[in-house]
Amino acid sequence: MDTDPFAAQREIAAALDVAEHFDIETEWRCRVAFLAEELQRAGRKSLVLGISGGVDSLTAGRLCQLVVAGLRTQGYDARFVAMRLPYGEQRDAHDAEAAIAFIEPDQILRVDIQPAVDATLQSMIDAGASFGDAHAADLIAGNVRARQRMIVQYAAANALHGLVIGTDHAAEAVMGFFTKHGDGACDLAPLTGLTKRRVRALAEHLGAPFNLVQKIPTADLELLRPLHPDEMALGVRYDAIDDFLEGRPVGREVAERIVSVYRNTEHKRAGPRTPPSRRVSWED
Repeated sequence: MDTDPFAAQREIAAALDVAEHFDIETEWRCRVAFLAEELQRAGRKSLVLGISGGVDSLTAGRLCQLVVAGLRTQGYDARFVAMRLPYGEQRDAHDAEAAIAFIEPDQILRVDIQPAVDATLQSMIDAGASFGDAHAADLIAGNVRARQRMIVQYAAANALHGLVIGTDHAAEAVMGFFTKHGDGACDLAPLTGLTKRRVRALAEHLGAPFNLVQKIPTADLELLRPLHPDEMALGVRYDAIDDFLEGRPVGREVAERIVSVYRNTEHKRAGPRTPPSRRVSWED
């Protein structure tokens, strides 16, 4: 790591496409246009997104509904499908239902992922796999839950001629705070480049309920630590991450933490590594 963690601040913000200036009217219209164009370009008919009850899926979901409503006025047959994907009983299910009530999706699909997740983990145990101590096993199971949710979303998108929408944004991307091939997988990522505070501002601008906009973020993937706040897992507050990405002053310890995690999680933001090119020129 560089001796000066601030030297990488602008470089990282640029790599994650964080705009220096934020105009909310421009942002939401640009992202709606992006989704509309990509759906039509792909020749698909639906946008599919899992709704967790957090502000990220709330915001992405509302953008999706605005997109399909607008396309239908132009004669393009499109719909937004919201998916509820609990693992058994979701502790904050009321927030997810409130989010869906605000978004008003065209269709709601509810799939309990617990049977599939439990069967997968048990099959691995039966095969002789070892998950380590209880904490390690809980983390592994959490990632299986995240990936199972994406399996279901892609199955739905296949059946409904749709594209899967992701909720990743710059504040999560910089910290690698997503499951590789789980919530990090998608066809379209409309929140890319936004910090957490900008996601919240966008949600508020779109009319989302205040309690959902300001809800304490939690991935809620660990059974041993239910509803564990993201900021405790990250070891740094979202406000500090946002300040770093938006080019504002932050403490050295915060900057060092963010830069270190960013570099250590590069593999999560990149595609598969491949061998060096061995192509031979046709002229040789």
